[in-house]
Amino acid sequence: MKAEGKVFKYGNDIDTDVIIPARYLNTIEPNELAKHCMEDIDESFTGAVKEGDIIVAMKNFGCGSSREHAPIAIKAAGISCVIAKSYARIFYRNSFNIGLPILECEEAADKIAAGDEISVDFETGLIINKTKNESYQAEPFPEFIRQIIRNDGLAGYVRNKLKVSN
Repeated sequence: MKAEGKVFKYGNDIDTDVIIPARYLNTIEPNELAKHCMEDIDESFTGAVKEGDIIVAMKNFGCGSSREHAPIAIKAAGISCVIAKSYARIFYRNSFNIGLPILECEEAADKIAAGDEISVDFETGLIINKTKNESYQAEPFPEFIRQIIRNDGLAGYVRNKLKVSN
């Protein structure tokens, strides 16, 4: 349970309407949402993001409207995880519901820069900045959260639990 990629860095209060503008909410198709992810704040994002890349942000990431579209767009764009100082409560829950790993780590959010190459170990919470040769410690995910992520979200987790019990 690891992630590794290039960092896209954003500031405070990145709301769900910045992550996926409301004008695109007429679809729930992940690939269509991914085409417009972050376009109002970072026009180069969709052309530059590669599978496995990582978003690092400051405080209150995912604030605003409680739309599931935001974490879906991020995940479908290829982002493997998000690291921030803090998250809006509903975005936090919606992210795990769809299997998008998100970590809170103030030191990492402060010190990691756009373009840095980092790796994240979800079992230990260790974040390594390969560019700066630094490491930061986030709270590791408990086993049940790792299982939700492994099952691509809460629905997959429940579906697999039901299979096991039958």
